[in-house]
Amino acid sequence: MSDDYNPPQDPLDVLHEDAELIVLNKPAGLLSVPGRGAHLADCLLSRVQAAFPGALLVHRLDRDTSGVMVFAQTPHAQRNLGRQFEERKTRKTYVARLWGRLEPKTGTVDLPLIVDWPNRPRQMVCHETGKPAVTDWRVLRYEGDTTRVRLLPRTGRSHQLRVHCQALGHPILGDPFYATGAAQAFPRLMLHSEELRLKHPESGRSMTFRAPAPF
Repeated sequence: MSDDYNPPQDPLDVLHEDAELIVLNKPAGLLSVPGRGAHLADCLLSRVQAAFPGALLVHRLDRDTSGVMVFAQTPHAQRNLGRQFEERKTRKTYVARLWGRLEPKTGTVDLPLIVDWPNRPRQMVCHETGKPAVTDWRVLRYEGDTTRVRLLPRTGRSHQLRVHCQALGHPILGDPFYATGAAQAFPRLMLHSEELRLKHPESGRSMTFRAPAPF
């Protein structure tokens, strides 16, 4: 991570709030949790806790990814939601813009991932030691020489969507790690967590939270 961390200063975009959970629309360019060093202390978690002192982390999004993110309001909710993520009972839907024209219009990437130690935080495909990682995709439309897709991760590996798109030969636009040349020359990473479906930790009721892609 570079030292030129200048996160956006937008006010919190709260999509839902109740006694058990808070759902927000995270802006691109803001860390989910603090990084190492005082200059990386500003993050969505600290901002949420300033407004909701009992808020607890459940999951995270990459700094450059925007979109729906849930925080717990109680330790019980944190355990319950954490278990839902761990057991893949949540359903996450992302929108991305990719370099080139992705074909066919639907498909699945099944490539195991592991951290690329000399180049961390980059991840890489490794069939020997990688952890299983599966992503479904569906083309929404072609936009010139780019493709707008919906991505549905079945697993939750670090940088999974970014590496899987690169492996398809169609990196996500604006990706500082996995895109090159013209594909990298965009103002932000074109990846957004559009929808999160989960069960309410108290009532067990199925809930869906959405935030439209800002690109």
